[in-house]
Amino acid sequence: MTAAATPDPLSELPGRTMAREMAEQPAVLRRILSEGAPAIQDVARRIAARAPRFVLLTARGTSDNAALYAKYLLEIRLGLPCGLTSMSTTTAYGARPDLTDVLVVTVSQSGGSPDLVASTRAAREAGAITLAVTNNPDSPLAGVSEYHIDIMAGPEKALPATKTYTASLLALYLFVEGLRGGDGAPAQVLPELAEQLLARQDEVRILAARYRFAERMVITSRGYGYPTAKEAALKLMETSYIPALSYSGADLLHGPLAMVDNVSPVIAVVTDGKGGEALQPVLDRLRGRGADLVVIGPRHQVEQASAGFVLPTDDVAEEVQPMLEIIPLQLLAYEVTIARGQDPDAPRALAKVTETR
Repeated sequence: MTAAATPDPLSELPGRTMAREMAEQPAVLRRILSEGAPAIQDVARRIAARAPRFVLLTARGTSDNAALYAKYLLEIRLGLPCGLTSMSTTTAYGARPDLTDVLVVTVSQSGGSPDLVASTRAAREAGAITLAVTNNPDSPLAGVSEYHIDIMAGPEKALPATKTYTASLLALYLFVEGLRGGDGAPAQVLPELAEQLLARQDEVRILAARYRFAERMVITSRGYGYPTAKEAALKLMETSYIPALSYSGADLLHGPLAMVDNVSPVIAVVTDGKGGEALQPVLDRLRGRGADLVVIGPRHQVEQASAGFVLPTDDVAEEVQPMLEIIPLQLLAYEVTIARGQDPDAPRALAKVTETR
């Protein structure tokens, strides 16, 4: 008689797919560093030889937040001016700007959205150097682009993107380092630190209790942490349906601060470095207003807040910290959603591939 298979204790739990994919992130980061880095550096060398004069970044959703991270890298690390594109200028209005010697980087998990494909094709026809960064080397986007980087995350089935986000960040970081002739060595610490963060889910579960009945949330940061704030807000909105507003700390002071009071939950993503230093006046103002301030960042910042999650930032370069910052916030979105009795694997009204035109 054949023994019965041992049942999977996670098989009937809501959010099981998102949980598994979050847990895969250390392995994905290792795979990119060990197997993907040489190909990424080769693409970077070939593009650097063509000396692009400007960079345009094209993406939507989670990939748009990864593209914003790349914008910070390119402008800070290379001094190369960058912009985020509005695809409708091409796809809806038919604009055809001269893109000679412009590098157009299109970031997409699936590489299948028609507007991304159409705008990239139009950019190439207008003289651009085109690079697709996707999780699917056989995608239509990869097919119309001159160059391609595979983020090697493996199939992602949960609707909320988790491992493809951190994989995109690492691939883009290695690409920018390749453009400047660097070896990306600061990223080598990421897989082990990511494992340590994922092992602290109980801490996040306690933190999530603060937000079970939240009616809205504000998430803020500056510098390299700003894309993390935007991605965290997106994850919370698409999984738990809590309206989560993300602001640069500088923008928060220009008006939106007025809506923050002593019952308004605020999450501050404090990167250990110049971005965190720039955010300090914002943190002081928030504390002065009595905000329920939770800090994701270094220990000394967490100790000055209402609550928080300490990140292992000692000896971690500021530019790679976003790949760690987002992990407790992914876990937070997951835990808040579970606490509210919802399934983070299947947010209402969403599809894995969003076909905008």
